[in-house]
Amino acid sequence: MPLDQPLSDQEFDELDQFLLSERCPDGAMTMDSLHGFLTAIVIGPEAIPMSEWLPHVWGDTSKAPAFKSKKEQERILRLILRYMNEIAITFEVAPKEFEPLFCEHDWEGKTLLDGEAWAYGFWLAMSLRVDAWKPIWESEQAPLMRPIYLLGADDIEEEELALVDDPEQCQKLAFEIEANLPLIHRFWQGKRKSGVETVMRAAPKTGRNDPCSCGSGVKFKQCCGAEPQLH
Repeated sequence: MPLDQPLSDQEFDELDQFLLSERCPDGAMTMDSLHGFLTAIVIGPEAIPMSEWLPHVWGDTSKAPAFKSKKEQERILRLILRYMNEIAITFEVAPKEFEPLFCEHDWEGKTLLDGEAWAYGFWLAMSLRVDAWKPIWESEQAPLMRPIYLLGADDIEEEELALVDDPEQCQKLAFEIEANLPLIHRFWQGKRKSGVETVMRAAPKTGRNDPCSCGSGVKFKQCCGAEPQLH
């Protein structure tokens, strides 16, 4: 299946079940937190190699999932990349139609959106490039980031806790995130760095069909050599 092909419902469920399975380390991302995490990587200020961000998907960066086989490992990594590419393509062709993957929960007879896990994933990805994200925080567009901070940050100011204690207020923040994302994406357009540095190599360059040097066990072209495909 091409990397630019969106996940089918069956494939979405397959990845969801794997992330929730006992074969993943404790704290592995759920599909909503993964969606937020990949969104920040896609639209953020600097490209991040898969070898750096992938361990965070498993929760415990010192452990990898207990894949049943090499084939399953390649399958799961490919599903994650396609999940990421779906985000990238949407922002490329129709950013205003992008929809964060928020969960729903019942509260006092109402069905409300819950954006905390999504925002946490986005915030975690931002933590991989704190300095690179500073320009938007120091710009007039800083208020765009506030709902992500309130719902996703590990620690917020004590006086801000009241803003996230009310489920209806949290839903309002989730709506604000959805409205702000195209503007955040626009802020970084033209500013995004490749994240690739020129270095002196002590060993031959990894070929696209060679095992990836990050240790994932799959081919370089299917791992760190794979980039979101924008059209």
